[in-house]
Amino acid sequence: MRLNKKYWNERYLNFQTGWDIGYVSKPLKAYFDQLSNKDLKILIPGCGNAYEAEYLHNKKFINTSILDYSNIAINNFKKRVISFPHSNIIEMNFFELEESYDVIVEQTFFCALAIDKRKLYVEKMNNLLSKNGKLVGLFFDDVFDNDGPPYGARKEYYFNLLSSYFNILTFEKCYNSIDSRVGNEFFCIAKRK
Repeated sequence: MRLNKKYWNERYLNFQTGWDIGYVSKPLKAYFDQLSNKDLKILIPGCGNAYEAEYLHNKKFINTSILDYSNIAINNFKKRVISFPHSNIIEMNFFELEESYDVIVEQTFFCALAIDKRKLYVEKMNNLLSKNGKLVGLFFDDVFDNDGPPYGARKEYYFNLLSSYFNILTFEKCYNSIDSRVGNEFFCIAKRK
């Protein structure tokens, strides 16, 4: 299965977007609400409909950027959040991005990647973060029996993979997951080594 632009566009066109909860997730909202520096340079890769970016934008985080492979997802966001700066909307393959960010937000992006891209994901996240940058977000603590995404893993797998490139600051089960994900996701804050 090729997880390319065509594949993701078809998922959006056919409303096969089970990861999309229709609003910013509670754990990420709680994290964003405690941030005080509105100048942080933030990236949300694999943003989909980007409710997290919309929330940050409405809270005046002026340096928030989104990235997605799917132009359908990007166009959905542009129609919904017309005041978001177009210069901060990136339609490309994440692995081709060359930039630096203070915070990168993980929200159902890792589980959408082919399993053989996981080490490359961690390396790229590390390369995109500034000196004290952080990878912040949610990972599924579940192994899915799927032919295609989402692809899950167990908590120990993520920890071992991430700890090669990051100092793990927080790595715990979410206390505020949505009902359908209770007990199956954890919140991670990892600082670039």
